[in-house]
Amino acid sequence: MNNEIRMSVSSMTRKDDKKAIYVMFQDGKKSAEFEVPEIKLLSNDGFSDEEINQLKEYMANSLDDIYEVAKKVNPMKGFMGAEQGK
Repeated sequence: MNNEIRMSVSSMTRKDDKKAIYVMFQDGKKSAEFEVPEIKLLSNDGFSDEEINQLKEYMANSLDDIYEVAKKVNPMKGFMGAEQGK
């Protein structure tokens, strides 16, 4: 994996009466999307099994931080093109 991997975190949503957050990783042309808190792999385009396991381990160790980021995401600001946190 490249040192320039990007991670995007959605706002907290509801799925089947449970809270869910969607986390996307991008590394060049590779991408993978997960559902948290289950750390369920939803899609993978180009990451190896070893890389997916590393991403899962990272998320498992960073769940509190991921939740904090998700709480700050404002989908309307993103939709309107405004920068987050402003």
